[in-house]
Amino acid sequence: MATSARRGRNEPEPRPIIVKKIVADNHDAHHGGAWKIAYADFVTAMMAFFLLLWLLGSTDEDQRKGLADYFTPTLIEYRQNSAGSDGIMGGDSIVAAENYPHRAAQTGSRAIVIPRDSTGGLREGEAPRSEDRERFEQLRQELMRRIQATPELRRLASHIRFSEDDEGLRIDLMDEADFSMFRVGTEQLLPEARRLVQEVAQVIAGLPNEIVIRGHTDALPYAAGRTMNNWMLSTARAEATRATLHGASIPVSRFARIEGVAERDPYVPQDRYDPRNRRISITLAWRRGEAAPQVEPPRTDRS
Repeated sequence: MATSARRGRNEPEPRPIIVKKIVADNHDAHHGGAWKIAYADFVTAMMAFFLLLWLLGSTDEDQRKGLADYFTPTLIEYRQNSAGSDGIMGGDSIVAAENYPHRAAQTGSRAIVIPRDSTGGLREGEAPRSEDRERFEQLRQELMRRIQATPELRRLASHIRFSEDDEGLRIDLMDEADFSMFRVGTEQLLPEARRLVQEVAQVIAGLPNEIVIRGHTDALPYAAGRTMNNWMLSTARAEATRATLHGASIPVSRFARIEGVAERDPYVPQDRYDPRNRRISITLAWRRGEAAPQVEPPRTDRS
């Protein structure tokens, strides 16, 4: 065993050497904020995803189109005449409705267009369709009531169809296997059909909407050598209907146009020879924004 070296007389006593071992726990990775941000983004994305699934399952095609139009990102349009009235969306601008451009209070000629509804809102000069729809429903009920109250017309109730399209309310008066509105191959209204058209005239006489009359035929061709054809026949029948409406108190100013489309717009597309394809369409057009024309109140006589 080695002996320790002898300490000199003037040497200080040696100090003890202390070794301190520190074990540091690395908790920084667990208590940082980066993972919280990532988790919040994930939860937000999942919420948006399930919201999208819910919307797809609880809306129809028109409502989905409206949502898509509303969130269309590019809604900036150049204004030349007024604030949004002539835009493709037909909407309002966030600036006041006034003539453009170059007003002192404006910084430019661009504005953000906010659509009013899924169809892009009202076009310039267009009246609200909800008002027309209410009147059309009243018209339908009144016409059917009058027909049911008339014994000689009651059986013709099934020959009337009501539908709404981009033009307005369309009233189809159609043939059946047991009923024809016109004499075969002519534009002469039969007595029952004339009475039916007159009843329609009595009901629509009090409305301001313009009228479009369209004649339809089936696909049966004319015999060779005849000068008449389905185009001419459908147009002649539309004109005969217009004349009957005019004779039953509808003023000339109400008629927007008459058309003959032959067999090109069949009611039963799978059978172009079906008698229901022979029909007259009387359409009450959606009103525009102009003042309604002055019309006489409907007559109460049933002659």
